[in-house]
Amino acid sequence: MVDVLDIVPFGGPIDAIVVPPGSKSITNRALLAAALARGTSRIDGVLFADDTEAMLDCIRSLGANVDISRDSLSVSVTGIAGDLSGSAAEFFARQSGTTARFLAAVLALGTQPLRLDADKAMRLRPMNDVFGALQTLGVSVSFEGEDGCLPAVVEGPVNAVGRLPEISVDASVSSQFTSGLLLVAPCLPDGLRIVIEGGVVSRPYLDMTVAVMESFGAQVQRPDGRTFVVAPGGYKATSYAIEPDASAASYFFAAAAICGGTVRVDGLGSMSLQGDVKFVDVLAEMGAIVEVGPSSISVTGAPLHGVVADFSQISDTAQTLAAVAVFADSPTTVTGIGFIRKKETNRITAVVTELQRIGIAAEEHPDGFSIAPGPSTPAIIQTYDDHRMAMSMALIGLARSGISIADPQCVRKTFPTYFEEMEQLRPGGMK
Repeated sequence: MVDVLDIVPFGGPIDAIVVPPGSKSITNRALLAAALARGTSRIDGVLFADDTEAMLDCIRSLGANVDISRDSLSVSVTGIAGDLSGSAAEFFARQSGTTARFLAAVLALGTQPLRLDADKAMRLRPMNDVFGALQTLGVSVSFEGEDGCLPAVVEGPVNAVGRLPEISVDASVSSQFTSGLLLVAPCLPDGLRIVIEGGVVSRPYLDMTVAVMESFGAQVQRPDGRTFVVAPGGYKATSYAIEPDASAASYFFAAAAICGGTVRVDGLGSMSLQGDVKFVDVLAEMGAIVEVGPSSISVTGAPLHGVVADFSQISDTAQTLAAVAVFADSPTTVTGIGFIRKKETNRITAVVTELQRIGIAAEEHPDGFSIAPGPSTPAIIQTYDDHRMAMSMALIGLARSGISIADPQCVRKTFPTYFEEMEQLRPGGMK
């Protein structure tokens, strides 16, 4: 039997200062760079959730020594200097897309067959682009089931000694393929030139990947907007601090926009590595009052208006905006996110289906959705084992009665304490 969580409306404006957990995206990039580095790195502000636990398991399997201090949110990693000769033979990525796609590229450093598998949901998600790129580099990839999907066996090494290898990558489905190839590139004997073909979704994540790599001593040149040239030389151990997760922060910003009052998030600001901080720009366009400083962002609720917005670069916050759109005074349309149909679930269909379930007029488009605000009816919202469906749709219940969330524990993927931390925003204390 699936658990159901009833959301109790706040009943008043918010006044809160929040520090969300560390960025999942930065955590997994930093953990992998530290694992590939020479020496011992200390990473602070680490997110401990299912996706990052998957990466921790996998870097242990690579041969890295991992020492965890959960109380201080820190991890010490003694790396393998890019040498997979002492690695395990099998790796399991759970449901983590970043872990699966990054590890697929890293396993090319081995000279023995290395098997990568994942949970059922991740087995359905596309992996063709990263595996195809590895094959062009002379790496052997074989599939146990459907071609291009996990489980797969990767056997290196890259067959390009004595020249700068070059690969072309389609980044129109996911930037994670390109990020995985970038992350492994410093450990290749001659580095790597990566040329992006077609459109690029979630481009800020590529900038984030490069920034993390450079913090660990990698050298990356970008001669133009579609080319990355990564020098050989590996990674160097360092101390690294993870900033709060901007995707997680979007829920707190949205709560202020929906319920009124002010939420300030510390640790994010104009210098953030994460593109999802741009979510607040859309809230400002809708009418919320937004203040962005170097190391904090605050959102104050105000009357909301519908917008037309391209979310191709901040797609992880599209579901958050769907919840906010319910409370605007005119329709909202989100475009540029057709690729999120291949995330944990078909997120476009899921959003439209669940909003319709509570009586909201919502329409699905090939590249997004439209939402017309209006009154809602009580219902149990289905979450499709998608953490972002649970977190975003629960926001509606902060201001509307009768909203319940099925399988609330799916938030453990990226934000295990989400519902407890959202309760801390409740005016007058927890109910």
